[in-house]
Amino acid sequence: MARNPLRTKLCDMLDIQYPIILAGMGGMGGPVSGPELVAAVSNAGGLGVLGCAFLSPHKVEAMIKKTKSLTDRPFGVDTIIPPEVPQTGTTAEFQAELPSLAPSGAVDEPDIIEKLRKELGVPVPSGGKGYLSNIAEDTIWSQEDFKRQVEVIMEYRVPVWAAALGDPAPWVPECHARGMKIIGVVASVRGARRLVRSGADIIVASGAESGGHNSRIGTMVLIPQVVDAISPVPVVAGGGIGDGRGLVAALALGAAGVWCGSVFLGTFEAIYEDYHKQKILESTEDDTMVSKAITGKQARYLKNRLIAAWDKAGLPTLPMPMQSIAIIPILDGAYEAKMADIVPAPAGQIVGMIKELKPAAQVVEEMVAGALKVLDKLPPARPASRRSKQARSSGNQS
Repeated sequence: MARNPLRTKLCDMLDIQYPIILAGMGGMGGPVSGPELVAAVSNAGGLGVLGCAFLSPHKVEAMIKKTKSLTDRPFGVDTIIPPEVPQTGTTAEFQAELPSLAPSGAVDEPDIIEKLRKELGVPVPSGGKGYLSNIAEDTIWSQEDFKRQVEVIMEYRVPVWAAALGDPAPWVPECHARGMKIIGVVASVRGARRLVRSGADIIVASGAESGGHNSRIGTMVLIPQVVDAISPVPVVAGGGIGDGRGLVAALALGAAGVWCGSVFLGTFEAIYEDYHKQKILESTEDDTMVSKAITGKQARYLKNRLIAAWDKAGLPTLPMPMQSIAIIPILDGAYEAKMADIVPAPAGQIVGMIKELKPAAQVVEEMVAGALKVLDKLPPARPASRRSKQARSSGNQS
């Protein structure tokens, strides 16, 4: 069998053929990388990762079971464990505790969310209760529930757990005892060092180009600095990678693989609104924006009128999860009316590269083929000449 030039330490650690990981994409609207997409990526030789942020533990369990029925290859589950969220609480309880968004000292200020809904032309959902309000009853926001998610992942011995926000340290010994690998997702060198100390096996460094929660630092400069800081722990590059050229570039920067989300938004298997998939196909590299208006944390989305209006008005953003809960009344009507310019669509700057919908397996295959083509074009390494060897030897003696 021919040697696979793309096989890295990451492939050996995760028992995968190619160093390509599907980012675990999900949010308050539900999973984007669901069982069908995850299984397709894993079956194609990469590692699929379920996006389970904010899903109740029983939904996480159902997604794990479904994925196991679709593939016998390794896969992962991505959850968040943000330390700043309340210890306990339901959606209704948090809604009752929402702080005022009115400017300090304002008197008789009308409901800002309702005012913004009307200004944006978002209709009230039929029946008075929309999509997000319905699923929010089964959406989790508290530390207690996030920890229960991890317990489900450990119970099913999922090969990989990706901790997208927060510190996995309390669960590391048990995960390792069950033969699981832990991926920590970071946006800085400091974050990478912290998660390595906590026991993470692999670090994803996600740059500013990435969709969803991201870094203030560009991928090109973030990756080599993280690699240098935590070697020999393998680093996976995220942000701005959508084809074989990006994969080879990441490997050249010292990464052991790539973490790709946005390129899989343009697949048939992605659980993504049809109008957003169409918007992805029409977008350029300049059609995304960064804001805290959706989750309270910095994230990148397709250009969005809700985000633009929020930021233009200078409205404050609430801490996670309060910001997301605060805007549910606007998103309820927007989801029902299929308002592509209001419903948030996390996406990275590589959207300009996506021109057609494809099966996820084809995305993996084309990334691999593209990387091999780039490698084949590189000039072969030449042995150092006798003169250059003598020069280096002389320099070492001086």
